Amino acid sequence: MSNQDDPGNDVLRAAARLTRWASRYASFEIPVAQARLLSLLDEWGPCRVSELAEIDHSSQPTTTAGVHRLEAQGWARRDPDPSDARATLVSITPAGHEALAEVRRARAAVLAPTLGALDEVELARLRDAVVVLEDLLARAATPHHSPAPTREEA
Repeated sequence: MSNQDDPGNDVLRAAARLTRWASRYASFEIPVAQARLLSLLDEWGPCRVSELAEIDHSSQPTTTAGVHRLEAQGWARRDPDPSDARATLVSITPAGHEALAEVRRARAAVLAPTLGALDEVELARLRDAVVVLEDLLARAATPHHSPAPTREEA
């Protein structure tokens, strides 16, 4: 179902489908919403709840509740924001990193048999595709390519 005229949509759709598929069949204890917040904290680093909500395209109350759940598990913590004593920054803890690693290992384990069935040529193509995707992400992360996420863009 690829559309050669819209490779951006094809890449996003395929990556999302693969992640959903792996999450559906993987065995891990962490709710997917909490795993997503941990992943965002891992990627973005310490940030305010309002920033985390904006990044996740969710409401601040929903994100606050999610952060409370992460804190209750010991997977996230709040520290004073050095730039504003009235605010706090949420960050992932070592236990949160391990919980996230567990989710990632479980998803990879589900995919392993399918990857194991690929021949060397297919594996080489997949490795090349991963390099292209990582380069695409690096380019997108440059200041002139990564505008602040807004609700209007969702």
